Amino acid sequence: MKPMPAFATDRVRTRRGAFVMSILGILIIAVFIVSMNTGYICLSPFEVVKTLFGMGTDQQSLILFGFRLPRIVISVLIGIGLAVSGCILQGVSRNALADPGILGINAGSGLMVMIFIGFYKDVAGAPVYILPVLAFIGAGATATLIYVLAYKRHEGISPNRLLFNGIAIAAGISALMIVLTLMIDPTKYQFVATWMAGSIWGSTWKHVLALLPWIVILIPFVIYKARVMNILNLGDQLATGLGTPVEKERMKLIGASVGLAGACVAVSGGIGFVGLIAPHLANRLVGPKHQLLVPTAALTGGLLVIVADTIGRSVFQPTEVPTGVVVAVIGAPYFLYLLAKSRN
Repeated sequence: MKPMPAFATDRVRTRRGAFVMSILGILIIAVFIVSMNTGYICLSPFEVVKTLFGMGTDQQSLILFGFRLPRIVISVLIGIGLAVSGCILQGVSRNALADPGILGINAGSGLMVMIFIGFYKDVAGAPVYILPVLAFIGAGATATLIYVLAYKRHEGISPNRLLFNGIAIAAGISALMIVLTLMIDPTKYQFVATWMAGSIWGSTWKHVLALLPWIVILIPFVIYKARVMNILNLGDQLATGLGTPVEKERMKLIGASVGLAGACVAVSGGIGFVGLIAPHLANRLVGPKHQLLVPTAALTGGLLVIVADTIGRSVFQPTEVPTGVVVAVIGAPYFLYLLAKSRN
């Protein structure tokens, strides 16, 4: 049997990718609908539909438009942002275990946000739109430190050095954050502790508008750079031989990853493992080609976080389990599996 031509294989992969992304989109919409009906105060599907068309009561409108819808939208955006951030890191470092949470980028952005919120007089009155910028600064500083420690002049970035340096820096920043919690106002401790556990604390339309520009601008940029990521996966020497300015392109992509992770952490707290799981699942579904991998990973991450948030809000009512805890229950065993697999 003759092998399929390359263009025919690409066509099959493209069709498969479109099919997979359609299924993921349908699942996100389905969970979105279920999540609108889920909560401490239950709204029936009929009441949700009435409220969406402006025929609900004032209480139903407040519950749906004031609390649930912005949080659901933020859950999807956070999943998209963290998944693409992890996809970039795995691509440019050629490390299957790279993730903004594991490498300490989330911790760096969280430290800046925590310092700002912890010493701000009124947490509720903290300016929403400046938080992603502060998170970007913290994440950028952390990513720069990790990159410098993992880079060698004649070898480039070592995947093992990148991983181990990231884990060590993340541990150090986490320890510093614990020390800072002892120094802040006791009235803010509960908020900080919940934030560190990965609770989606930003659940208003202001937080949606603060996060949305980062997603809308950076995701298309990453998809545009998908071909460059494919070339970087071939190794620095081969990529340079093909005419790609490796360091320049890598810096651009890492900057996009840092921006996405920082903006998401600013409104979601320490949700980890999304950037690890989503790209791996997407790779199994559509393959390593980044033109398909990036959007598939984005949809997978959005689905993962909205499912985790819905579970966290509904399983142990009236107590709410932080979304980060639910994701960690799934992600920690998967990380150990990938770590054991990488040693074989």
